[in-house]
Amino acid sequence: MPQASLTLNPQFTIGAVDRRLFGSFIEHLGRAVYDGIYEPGHATADDQGFRGDVLALVRELGVSTIRYPGGNFVSGFKWEDSVGPAEKRPTRLDLAWHSTETNEVGLHEFSDWLGKAGSELMLAVNLGTRGVEEALDLLEYTNVPSGSTLSDQRVANGLPEPLGVKMWCLGNEMDGPWQLGHRNADDYGKLASMTAKAMRQLDSSLELVVCGSSNRTMPTFGSWERTVLEHTYDDIDLISCHAYWAENNIDLGSFLAAGHDMSLMIEEVVATADSVKAARRSDKTIKISFDEWNVWDINRFATEDAITGIGNWPKAPRLLEDQYTVVDAVVVGSLLISLLNHADRVSSASLAQLVNVIAPIMTEPGGPVWKQTTFFPFAVTSRLAGSTALTSRLVSDTYETSAYGSVKIVDAAATTDALGTSVFLVNRSVDSASTVTIDVSGLGNVAVVEAVSIFDDDIHATNTLASPDRVSLREVATSPIVDGVLTLSLPPVSWTAIRLE
Repeated sequence: MPQASLTLNPQFTIGAVDRRLFGSFIEHLGRAVYDGIYEPGHATADDQGFRGDVLALVRELGVSTIRYPGGNFVSGFKWEDSVGPAEKRPTRLDLAWHSTETNEVGLHEFSDWLGKAGSELMLAVNLGTRGVEEALDLLEYTNVPSGSTLSDQRVANGLPEPLGVKMWCLGNEMDGPWQLGHRNADDYGKLASMTAKAMRQLDSSLELVVCGSSNRTMPTFGSWERTVLEHTYDDIDLISCHAYWAENNIDLGSFLAAGHDMSLMIEEVVATADSVKAARRSDKTIKISFDEWNVWDINRFATEDAITGIGNWPKAPRLLEDQYTVVDAVVVGSLLISLLNHADRVSSASLAQLVNVIAPIMTEPGGPVWKQTTFFPFAVTSRLAGSTALTSRLVSDTYETSAYGSVKIVDAAATTDALGTSVFLVNRSVDSASTVTIDVSGLGNVAVVEAVSIFDDDIHATNTLASPDRVSLREVATSPIVDGVLTLSLPPVSWTAIRLE
């Protein structure tokens, strides 16, 4: 049986946990908006057409910030299409996902929905087919109280108070050849710098995110970050990371080590950013916005879901509606562990996406809403994570992976606050429980008040429309704390959360 030990002490910390680590992402893609958050004819719909059952689960999930409106969608998006009277808004062809966009749900409606969800807006500007002028116009429309043509237009459109959007993405995945307006790092860096400087002239309080690499396997990974930051270092606050993992693309052992791969990506981007900092002799530190991450089989989309044809532009097609398994949920939990263990440098993250599209929440038109397996580790981590990430002094047996070499069988993260301490653990062993001892003597007199886990004899079990409750959280038995040590057994292929108070 694999063994691991963990020592917790509130004197040894990684850094503050920014609540924006528990963000998500809604793009005008597939059924994320239409038939997802918005379905006017649904029995639970409110007076704006938003599904109340979906809103309840979004609030339960605990998402803090939501990135919008893309994604690839934003690189062809004209923001002006999404404001004003809905009946007068133009219908456009979305080249990113080969779909029809009616703009029935636009900036105002989405802002209203965010208020109901209790989440903050993270807004992306189009630097694919547009540029500095359009970004400034959108910023003026959203953030200036009144007194200018665009701010007064917002007021006339029914929103007297400014949206006050603080976090802005300067484009999306501009390193990707699939992106409308794709540029090399030098050209994008120049454009992003000009845009950032101009936006700060209008609103100096903004937090700006520059595009990093679309994934760690891009041939320009590393060099892209360096070149872009050499242009933008003084102008921006964060650089983005994007990454997706899928069991079908690698062996199971490597898939379970996705959190290890995420950590490598974060550390490599940090090293690149800090090398630019050193070369510039700057006292400014660039943070990371990991604003796209999830389990997603991109190859399946390319072969099965892609829509083609000059006359084929469906509205809200069923795209990227992956069914998530128990092992997918365990991996999502391990990726959250990685984010917490890098809380000193990752200050924002977005689970991509939120509803129907590679999402923890699924809906059926006119029917029910249900939780996918990945809902549970995200919701629990968001709820239990404290304000400070602790240094997890973890020792664990290891196993060999084809993708990453030797990796720890057990991984862990811990957070603390005035009320208690939370510990999050993953057991990557596919055939054995792992015994973990946790030294909690440094926490004082504490007891376990909650212990839940995701695991199943069938690691590929899913929740579906027909069986929406097949997989759920399980309570975990824990032994009494003896001499300041908590001992527990983690089932194979499992994610576990422990709350100590």
